[in-house]
Amino acid sequence: MRKKTLKRLLTLVVGLVILSGLSILDFSITSASAQQATDRSNSVNYSTDVIYQIVTDRFYDGDESNNPSGELYSEDCKNLRKYCGGDWQGIIDKIDDGYLTNMGVTALWISPPVENIFETIDDEFGTTSYHGYWARDYKKTNPFFGSTEDFERLIETAHSHDIKIVIDLAPNHTSPADFDNPDYAENGVLYDDGNYLGSYSDDSDLFLYNGGTDFSNYEDEIYRNLFDLASFNHINSELNNYLEDAVKKWLDLGIDGIRIDAVAHMPPGWKKAYMDTIYDHRAVFTFGEWFTGPSGNEDYTKFANNSGMSVLDFRFAQTTRNVIGNNNGTMYDIEKMLTDTENDYDRPQDQVTFLDNHDMSRFTNGGESTRTTDIGLALMLTSRGVPTIYYGTEQYMKGDGDPGSRGMMASFDENTDAYKLIQKLAPLRKSNPAYGYGTTTERWINDDVLIYERHFGENYALIAINRSLNTSYNIQGLQTEMPSNSYDDVLDGLLDGQSIVVDNKGGVNEFQMSPGEVSVWEFEAENVDKPSIGQVGPIIGEAGRTVTISGEGFGSSQGTVHFGSTSAEILSWNDTIITLTVPNNEAGYHDITVVTEDEQVSNAYEFEVLTADQVTVRFIIDNAETKLGENVFLVGNVHELGNWDPEQSVGRFFNQIVYQYPTWYYDVNVPANTDLEFKFIKIDQDNNVIWQSGANQTYSSPESGTGIIRVDW
Repeated sequence: MRKKTLKRLLTLVVGLVILSGLSILDFSITSASAQQATDRSNSVNYSTDVIYQIVTDRFYDGDESNNPSGELYSEDCKNLRKYCGGDWQGIIDKIDDGYLTNMGVTALWISPPVENIFETIDDEFGTTSYHGYWARDYKKTNPFFGSTEDFERLIETAHSHDIKIVIDLAPNHTSPADFDNPDYAENGVLYDDGNYLGSYSDDSDLFLYNGGTDFSNYEDEIYRNLFDLASFNHINSELNNYLEDAVKKWLDLGIDGIRIDAVAHMPPGWKKAYMDTIYDHRAVFTFGEWFTGPSGNEDYTKFANNSGMSVLDFRFAQTTRNVIGNNNGTMYDIEKMLTDTENDYDRPQDQVTFLDNHDMSRFTNGGESTRTTDIGLALMLTSRGVPTIYYGTEQYMKGDGDPGSRGMMASFDENTDAYKLIQKLAPLRKSNPAYGYGTTTERWINDDVLIYERHFGENYALIAINRSLNTSYNIQGLQTEMPSNSYDDVLDGLLDGQSIVVDNKGGVNEFQMSPGEVSVWEFEAENVDKPSIGQVGPIIGEAGRTVTISGEGFGSSQGTVHFGSTSAEILSWNDTIITLTVPNNEAGYHDITVVTEDEQVSNAYEFEVLTADQVTVRFIIDNAETKLGENVFLVGNVHELGNWDPEQSVGRFFNQIVYQYPTWYYDVNVPANTDLEFKFIKIDQDNNVIWQSGANQTYSSPESGTGIIRVDW
């Protein structure tokens, strides 16, 4: 091994030791235990994890001394719009007493930890910021959740139990504000570690002043306020730098992931530049919230594939809620959703699935059998994506919407069927890669029954679900790719599952599925000869960025990793995890492949090599008059501007809110400190292209912060 490679490997190991809170002596591992040691510290891969979402104030009160007083607090939690006392110490207590660890969850998504406003909203409820989404100072902690030291203890405790910590972050806005009434709440105030930056009624360039969105189109959602919240003007350099510095603080405290609130309401280019900042500082898995229906939309899917972060999978949630939760539609809708999303998402294994959350009614409906919740959990925990369980679902908590679905944790009973179901299925995502990385194939279906197979490399799982609680079905003609053998239900009959026999042609014996039955059968390969890539993270980055490849069959001896035709420098290698640095390739999309020492070649996995560190620039074009069906786009001399290829151009540009037709604008991520050449183009519905005439436009992008360039058509 070359000295440079050895030095970088040692640096990586020491870094992982520090992040995990272990001593150097504790980190003595063999290659056989390498996967185990890297699970928690692999902060870019959550495909084999199970996330548990906690509304911090509503989980458990571990430290009564930090509870608010007066009108902020509801001691009995009967007023769900006030603080109820939950805090980070309460989460620590429930890790230490085994409730969370025994359940098998491996990541905790907690409420935004930042300081929120202290005033109540002057309404009939006296509404407070208990939820954490009304930030006041992104660099301070919410004192009602705990101090910085408490937060560090939470991370330390979680890490000592191999649990990751994901924070919620809302970089779209501060708090409710009324421009004409500065006394309303705290006027959307923003502080920088205690230093005043501005308020909404200051008419500050930190905020937007275009009214509230009516959600009619993407531009309206981005450049108007979300409800009455003081929404940010992300093209402001001071604000941009502040939000970048703030997220770095939380990364430095040791968090393992970020959920970003309201991503549909921030400029696309800013979001991608922000992701590049996060990955450049310390790469962690990041996913955004884009509320949508069962079918999604073009902008939602484009975000999931091109933003550099993953998305909360509302397509999965909404379809599952309709079909299983509310008994609307059929299992054909579930099968179609699984097929369509595997095709539409470039990385289906990275999208975050869920059944319910703090903005929706609870999945468990009052007066109905809790078996429906068990079925929903079984589907989610065995499907593609990163499964996320909303706190209390394992206790069958009920409640309608906001704030009804945010009640205080009902109990900590470890004997409910839902708790035991999670306990059985969650560990399988670590032991059998078919769940976390596999593709999905429908094997048997009718209106109520779906039997699907998960497959990755030589690993399989076969799952049979009958959503009907009243009707049994005879299953015959079922085929599988699992090897011939007899298979027991891994749930041990918890949901009335049964054993099956697979013959040497892949046929399964005829059997009867009882009402509400779920059976899970699996085959895990003992010896894997061929390399298979399951997940890569992060998925964007410039040359020199560290990247982690997860999968199986890489072998114990180092092979090579190719980005297109270029070999990457390997930092570490074992049979399931490879870390490397992005080679100095031309910017653009490149297929990653792993080649083992004996020259076995893996599947390809696409990675976007960026030109350089990213910044946000607003491109504005005046007097660009168009005909019906034409739109304005941008193309230029770097990958981020499409490398002069109209099919890779940036846009459609906007023309209604910040500027109005015939002026068009768009906030674009571009390489920092780079001489750009570009032109605007018009493209009609038949993909005919009209180029801006004259010489190329030029612009030198800023080294940091944001920029604005305005030209005439």
